[in-house]
Amino acid sequence: MKHVVVTGGAGFIGSNLTDELLKRGYKVTVIDNLSTGKRENVNADATFVYGDIRLMSHDLLVLQLAGVDTIFHCAAFPRVQPSIQDPVTSNKANVDVTLKILMAARDANVRRVVYSASSSAYGDTNIFPTHEDVKTCPMSPYGLQKLIGEEYCRLFSMLYGLETVSLRYFNVYGERMADEGAYCTVIGIFSKQLKQGAPLSITNDGSQRRDFTYVGDVVEANILAMLSDNVGTGDIINIGHGKNYSVNEVANMISTKKTYGETRIEPSITLADNTKARTLLGWDPKGDLPTWISNNIKGTK
Repeated sequence: MKHVVVTGGAGFIGSNLTDELLKRGYKVTVIDNLSTGKRENVNADATFVYGDIRLMSHDLLVLQLAGVDTIFHCAAFPRVQPSIQDPVTSNKANVDVTLKILMAARDANVRRVVYSASSSAYGDTNIFPTHEDVKTCPMSPYGLQKLIGEEYCRLFSMLYGLETVSLRYFNVYGERMADEGAYCTVIGIFSKQLKQGAPLSITNDGSQRRDFTYVGDVVEANILAMLSDNVGTGDIINIGHGKNYSVNEVANMISTKKTYGETRIEPSITLADNTKARTLLGWDPKGDLPTWISNNIKGTK
């Protein structure tokens, strides 16, 4: 039985990944400080280590990783707006922690690190669908920090032979996504507002389009990235559905009551070219946003 570690395994993506890894017979250790994740999200069959990687010594982290085959590094200070408000804290969580994980993985002889990267590295590109060779131009500290993590992964593969893969996620939604706090996605915000009977609050004019990607498909991409012999040398791979919807279209799937107000600087469009994921990983996203909303959100009205 292979032993794997999921950092941030009490969070949205990490907990869904942990569940699936356990179903497939892996021994899973979750490391999480519960700053944004929830203890109840952690599967009872996983080994849970409560701890803040920022505060862990290198030696302790190496000890935690002894005998581990793969690390799924999902832990992060997530989302764009919180990083703009507090770039120092987000840098410590997103850059310093990633470097600590890579250092400990190298010294513990971990085979592979699968890193949760972000499509926010592209910024407001005008190339659609966006492929991995498009020039990166982050528009937030978060986007920059996740991009730095990718570069550290590439360097650790080149310099030390540690296998790494960086998966650039596009607008993930699904079960256990946050519906409150600074880390809400737009679908989580809309879901909560619907339950409260409030109008859906839309930033800018709602014409901005997003490539919404189902969390189950993201989980599958992580597992394929662990198993594939085609990757491991610092590869960067888009994990996006390849279809997008405007925020207005998403709102219309949920409620007729809408309000417009806050203005933010954000990319106008995200749309993934997922050819590389399909070719190298054999990934085939199955999630369908309108169906998921119909089954999981509109039913709560």
